[in-house]
Amino acid sequence: MNKDVETEFIVADAIVEELVKSGVEVVFGIVSIHNMPIYDAIKRDGSIYCVTARGESGAVNMADGYARTTGKLGVVITSTGTGAGNGAGSLVEAWNAGAPVLHLTGEVSSSYLGMENGYIHQCKDQHSMMKGACKNAHLLKKPNQIYPFIRQAINQALTPPQGPITVEIPINYQSAIITKNNYMENTRTFGNPQDISLSIVKKIRAAKRPVLWTGSGAIASDAAEQVTELAELIGAPVITSQAGKGIIPEDHPLCIGHFASYPEVQRLLKEADLLISIGIRFRSNETASWKVEIPKEHISIDIDQNAINRNYECTHSIIGDAKDIVDQLLTHLHQESNEKLHEYRHEVENVRNQVRQSLRSTLGPYEQFVDAMNDILPDNAILVRDVTVPANVWGSRLVDISKPRTSIHASGGGIGQGLPTAIGAHFGEKNRSVVLMAGDGGFMVNVGEMSTAVQENLPLVVLLFDDGGYGVLRSIQNNAYGRQVAVDLNSPDFVSLARSMGFTAMKIRSANDFTLKLSESIKSKKPTLLMIDMQAVGPMAKPFEGPPGAAEAFQPKKI
Repeated sequence: MNKDVETEFIVADAIVEELVKSGVEVVFGIVSIHNMPIYDAIKRDGSIYCVTARGESGAVNMADGYARTTGKLGVVITSTGTGAGNGAGSLVEAWNAGAPVLHLTGEVSSSYLGMENGYIHQCKDQHSMMKGACKNAHLLKKPNQIYPFIRQAINQALTPPQGPITVEIPINYQSAIITKNNYMENTRTFGNPQDISLSIVKKIRAAKRPVLWTGSGAIASDAAEQVTELAELIGAPVITSQAGKGIIPEDHPLCIGHFASYPEVQRLLKEADLLISIGIRFRSNETASWKVEIPKEHISIDIDQNAINRNYECTHSIIGDAKDIVDQLLTHLHQESNEKLHEYRHEVENVRNQVRQSLRSTLGPYEQFVDAMNDILPDNAILVRDVTVPANVWGSRLVDISKPRTSIHASGGGIGQGLPTAIGAHFGEKNRSVVLMAGDGGFMVNVGEMSTAVQENLPLVVLLFDDGGYGVLRSIQNNAYGRQVAVDLNSPDFVSLARSMGFTAMKIRSANDFTLKLSESIKSKKPTLLMIDMQAVGPMAKPFEGPPGAAEAFQPKKI
């Protein structure tokens, strides 16, 4: 831009203005020739802090982690073409998690769109790629429409069911001069949930063995207080999905937690006379590929009308915000408290204890790891889990989560996204401890983001479980075929690698050593990596066999 037009208002300025109006304080990304006008506008405005990631994939994960921890809009900026493509896998993760993320990406100059003439960073059909990875994607076609264009994208990302929205802005449009516009900001409105019918209230009052099953939708609506009160009022155990952890404190006697596929919980569900599901997708891994049976009477509460009957049929559905709906239910139900559930509550506590003890008996030396984490981690610590055997087996079930938005896992099942997601979570809650559980295989995918954590002085604690390979897949292969292939990895010296990037790092060879070093790491307030040598620690008492039903899915069969 020449000096004469430096004071002119351009599209990039309008983008930044809308971000600031929406309360955006931090963006994550990689600067490029196809987004430089946006970065320069951020610099000129001075209101937003830029975090420079080491890759677009990690940058998207950071915005995702920030959004999940805070409930605010996470913003990421990538280049076009390859840069946008690098972020696509992480956008799929954000979509699976229902995280409100705004992805700002460039596009080639408008006159070259779709021409396939080799313009730098050009992609054959970037728009379709982005639509496939996101809740939705939009291409700016007229520069003077930028205000409603960006406002619509922000509203879509934040409107339930939340999810990532990509906006593509051709590079020649980013610096296009426009008239400054006082475009009125829309107020987010979700609509009032329908009036709760008396028949639904009567069903709940009459239930002698009710069960609540909650997911990320309950977390997104900030319904933790209401869900806990409802559980206590009707005496219902609370099963959670991985994404629903923390909706009720996991040391609460009514919290079953993330154990839906366990036999004891399946029996409890089979014998229940009412299920109330709140903001949950009923994912395959969490329902043993939908083999878990639910009661005939099923009240579904979800803000997404497309979720109704998607995986399990319901007898009653209530469309709307979970917090508002449960509040209405509580108003009706308080008129007549249920005092018939003492025996049932005792049964629930037994099931809760049985599933935990059943799992603990399989852990061997790792049982002490669980106790150390529960004893040492602050109640408000944020636990991020990548895809790894310890996280799958016990990190997502036995490490207690006390508050909503303090538990983050790989919803889409992709490996290696834990480190940048944890970095984003740290930006959302800088005064909290953030702990990452990762495996050696996945950790290498985004290992360069350790430099981002150090550059930003984040006291992240990484628990790196090194089993010399892709442990989850190794276990599934052994269980399905009795052999393994392409899962063994030659790892670097993680301690030396971490130290070279500015982390405090040490090797852990025993459970006692882990307890001591974890305590020191949390207190140090420095970026720290504890590399757990799983061979030295020893095997679990019972080998991990993969998610329920995983092995049988790979057996030869006629289709």
